[in-house]
Amino acid sequence: MRHFMNRLRARGELIAIEREVDPKHELAAVTERIQKTVNKPILFTKVRGTRFPVLTNIYGSRERLAEIIGIAPGEFCRQWNKLMNIRSFEGAYARPVPMPGELEHGRLSQLPLITYCERDGGPYFTSAIYLAKEPETGVPNLSFHRSMYVSDEELRVRLAPRHHLTLYHEKAEKAGKPLEAAMLIGPPAQLFLAAAAPVPYDADEVEVAAQLAGHPFEMRPCRHVDLMVPAETEIVIEGRFLPNERRPEGPYGEFMGYYVPVGNNAVFEVLGVTWRPDAVFHSILCGSSEEVLTLELSVAANIYQRVNAVLPGILDVTCQPFVNHAIIKIKQQYEGHARQVLLAAMGAEPTWVKMCTVVDEDVDIYDLGDVIWAVLTRARPDQAVMVLQAIPSFYRDPQKDHWGRLAIDATAPFARRAEFERKRVPGARDLDLGKYLSPEQMRALGLG
Repeated sequence: MRHFMNRLRARGELIAIEREVDPKHELAAVTERIQKTVNKPILFTKVRGTRFPVLTNIYGSRERLAEIIGIAPGEFCRQWNKLMNIRSFEGAYARPVPMPGELEHGRLSQLPLITYCERDGGPYFTSAIYLAKEPETGVPNLSFHRSMYVSDEELRVRLAPRHHLTLYHEKAEKAGKPLEAAMLIGPPAQLFLAAAAPVPYDADEVEVAAQLAGHPFEMRPCRHVDLMVPAETEIVIEGRFLPNERRPEGPYGEFMGYYVPVGNNAVFEVLGVTWRPDAVFHSILCGSSEEVLTLELSVAANIYQRVNAVLPGILDVTCQPFVNHAIIKIKQQYEGHARQVLLAAMGAEPTWVKMCTVVDEDVDIYDLGDVIWAVLTRARPDQAVMVLQAIPSFYRDPQKDHWGRLAIDATAPFARRAEFERKRVPGARDLDLGKYLSPEQMRALGLG
């Protein structure tokens, strides 16, 4: 993360806030305003109550995430499998190194304790990636989970149903044992992507991250738990999930834009905290592009891989403007092709795809306006829309607000595709406006 931050800083893309900010609400307010205005990464150099600078929104754009793994912004789905299998490390994806002598030790309360939303139950750690081992096989897992600060010794953690870490915790509980874990704040950038990747239960997600990086990671031992963590991680919180113990956590302003109420969630006993001498704390504003974009990319990649395995002509997938809406671009092969794709996508992603739209290859799926144009000009509402009744979706939905699915075929009628050729002005797409406008005009338009 630090290498990427310095690269962005050198290019003038990092916004540094020198004024001291309050970690309760003010830091989040500045983050939200900048994200919605220019969506650039932000470094808060002075945060009240802590000596640590806070970095946020570093992973908040498709372009920045693509740069981390060396691909174009529109290539995630097509490149994901290829990148993860580009080479085999044959068990040597991790290079053990001794405990660095310069590491400092301290307490949770010395870190930035950030309260984001008005009704949040307390400060939260939002960017930490939990690293834990499957209790029986020892395979490492990486995952994101919100963690509410209670004291220097205790965090309360939301472990959602069906998540791999949740299954690990339940398996350890059945054996009457705690589950050891390490919270990584500011690990190598590739781990951020791997933690959100749609990989099988038995896959080693640290190895996935190394595949994305193209080189092994240096891994150091923890002091209090039997785990190896990436040596360049900024801050590491070591601890264990207590068996058969649930305590109140929340309320919390979550990614869907609403507060989740207080609920009994997992208890994480903190055993130790270490950091680099000049450590940078990574913060994520929940619901912002930095959080939701990685989820959208993982859902899109999952749909792309699974639907491609059973149907032809799948060109690309994205989720716009939110993870619950998948947009699939296809090259039509036969009449009814789009409807088969719609149903296959619903089956491939049973949790997130509340709505799915299929479009032709001439539509820009990253431009929601272009997608809506296809819906409005190519889809007959009485024939192109399917409402699938009483199908469960998002797992935390006791009132069934997310039950049912909406499927829209926004492709041109197969037999009449020639009638739906889009008009084009020759030369407009590649025109160099600098030949027609002055430098002052270009700058005024944000083009120079």
